[in-house]
Amino acid sequence: MLATAAKWATSTMLVIVGVIHLLPVTGAGGVSRLAALYGITAADPNLEILMRHRAILFGLLGAYLIYAAFRPALQPLALAAGFVSVASFLWLAYSVGQFNEQLSRVVVADVLALVCLGVATLGYRIQIGR
Repeated sequence: MLATAAKWATSTMLVIVGVIHLLPVTGAGGVSRLAALYGITAADPNLEILMRHRAILFGLLGAYLIYAAFRPALQPLALAAGFVSVASFLWLAYSVGQFNEQLSRVVVADVLALVCLGVATLGYRIQIGR
């Protein structure tokens, strides 16, 4: 029974983190979407390219996290990738500071993702008996 609950919790948390990572994909649609997401103007074409590419990479990671939610063998890599993504963003946000209201929402979403990753990791460890 505990193993079943742990499997369900791990999968659910990975799906939530995956969805959080999929949300920025809309930024690939152009500068107006980037402005809505992050409150920035990407007037420089180089910044636009980088930010839109970032959106696509987040989509790939989000899709992988959701896929791994249903493939236990992939979950360790998904958890590691999720932790690197979320922890690095939170570290950058807090080390730079002075982020705007839109990025503040991203920070809150990533704190939620970090908690979900912690629960998913615990659930995974229970499943494998560690």
